[in-house]
Amino acid sequence: MDNFFEWVGRFWPTDRRDLHWHVLPSSEEANALATPYTGLARPGLQSVPTRWMHCTLLHAVGLSSSDVDTDALLKDVGSCTQTVRPFRLTFDWPAVGNFAVEISGWPGRPFAAIVDTLTQVMTRTGAAFKAAPSRYPHMSLAYAADGAEDLDAVTLKAALAAIEQPLSQTVLVDRLYLVEQWHDGAHITWQPIAELPLAGRRHDLVSRAPPDTR
Repeated sequence: MDNFFEWVGRFWPTDRRDLHWHVLPSSEEANALATPYTGLARPGLQSVPTRWMHCTLLHAVGLSSSDVDTDALLKDVGSCTQTVRPFRLTFDWPAVGNFAVEISGWPGRPFAAIVDTLTQVMTRTGAAFKAAPSRYPHMSLAYAADGAEDLDAVTLKAALAAIEQPLSQTVLVDRLYLVEQWHDGAHITWQPIAELPLAGRRHDLVSRAPPDTR
């Protein structure tokens, strides 16, 4: 495997804060997603702590919160999210890629529609950035890091195949999260900016436990 953080550092340098739109699992959902894979960690592979598990919708490469009118952005996105009904993403299909071990999700159609909308709204801000939209729903369980060259993909695939418990878990998508996100060359973290509810969810309506980013 290849070091994810070396690769991503070519366009997203260490410690630079870029705006990201995410779907975030609740604490309970993240624990359920991660539990089958607790034995996955090994040298060269950095597991993602449950509190930092995320499903990226859009990475605004090179754009920080100080580069855009956040209030206007949230108002524009909010007018769009109020036309989208909440739905559930089902994640399983663990796979070993070049840079990470990830789980894929479905259905892709409502996810892709939200990604397209966010990309259009972010572009309308007129700010200078490169849009990196997600092409399908997925969450990384672990990133290849220092020592990645010694990882054996076949061994990892065998370890995934040996898991003898249900892997399929769902995540309720009833709001979108805007965060300012960075990495330190080994882990990804973020500072929350706002969460926007989908149709039928008010800002003061708590439909589930919020993600714990402490």
